[in-house]
Amino acid sequence: MRPGTEAELAEAVATAQGPLAIVGGGTRGVRPETGEVIETGGLSGITLYEPGALTLVVQAGTAVAEVETALAAEGQRLAFEPMDHRGLLGTVGAPTIGGVIAANVSGPRRIQAGAARDFALGVRFVDGTGTVIRNGGRVMKNVTGYDLVKLTAGSWGSLGVLTEVALKVLPAPAAQGSVVLTGLSTERAVAAMSRTLGSPFEVTGAAHLPEGPDGAPVTMIRVEGFEEQVRYRTGRLQALLEGFGAAHVALDTAADWAAIRDVKPFHEAAGDVWRVSCKPSDAPALAEKAGASGLIFDWGGGLIWVLMPKGTDLRTRLGDFGGHATLVRAAPETRAQLGTFQSEPAPVAALTAGLRARFDPKGLFNPGLMARAA
Repeated sequence: MRPGTEAELAEAVATAQGPLAIVGGGTRGVRPETGEVIETGGLSGITLYEPGALTLVVQAGTAVAEVETALAAEGQRLAFEPMDHRGLLGTVGAPTIGGVIAANVSGPRRIQAGAARDFALGVRFVDGTGTVIRNGGRVMKNVTGYDLVKLTAGSWGSLGVLTEVALKVLPAPAAQGSVVLTGLSTERAVAAMSRTLGSPFEVTGAAHLPEGPDGAPVTMIRVEGFEEQVRYRTGRLQALLEGFGAAHVALDTAADWAAIRDVKPFHEAAGDVWRVSCKPSDAPALAEKAGASGLIFDWGGGLIWVLMPKGTDLRTRLGDFGGHATLVRAAPETRAQLGTFQSEPAPVAALTAGLRARFDPKGLFNPGLMARAA
């Protein structure tokens, strides 16, 4: 089913007799095993774009590439740098802006700019009764008492089907540069990244690869802005990092940051891929516990991409660490056994169940998709 209008979508949901599997571009590889498929790609197009107000309103099924092209023509961009999952997961199709918000997809710039949810000004969606709900945005109408903009971001379509999103956008920088160190251990790399993130020099990326392109560890610290600003701030960061060995400045690293954003080192590698969110200070110990085949540290160590042998239960290996591990790429039988998402604490699980009952009382949307591992 591919509704062409919001009204068609609302009618389809209102008359649904069984589960519905909500699909945007189908590029993120997470889909419920049951349910009639509803594709949002028919809800496509930019509804409103006001470059002077840094505001964009776009239908949920619009391709991210279309949005980025329109923004680039005005010297603007999506600040949260959404990842493209296709290379990692071997999927096809085109990522949609609704899918980005529904999964709260945020790249390396999250540490400075914020997550996708932080740039969502408003949403329109169809709930489980077929009712169209509008929250936030230019009208700032909120009749539910919930901040639905934040709740829908990261809900993976479990509360409703997004039809339209209002976003804040930002100017694209004139230049970017990275301070690069080589040969650091994970502990030293996290310490170096933490030092720069605590500085006043507006770091917009901090990542560490234990095995860089030439096999040696590489740590990258990114800044963006006007050319003169970039030169000044990279110079100051070099001085700040003197105790961590020789650091050099690279000005042409956009491809390197795209590779980190899209987890390119794992694209052709065999094994399961996990996404671990943690305190940066915990990252070195967690990496050692994992015994991984490959590691990529982003967000200053707060995000670890972990490549594991197929079928490995990484959550059991890591134990309780005050974060969560999401299974991003694995065989269906592994996903069925371990679950995509980590279990929630009982109070949070109760809140989640209450929200689902409020917005999807018949349990139509993406059944079992966000079922947690026990």
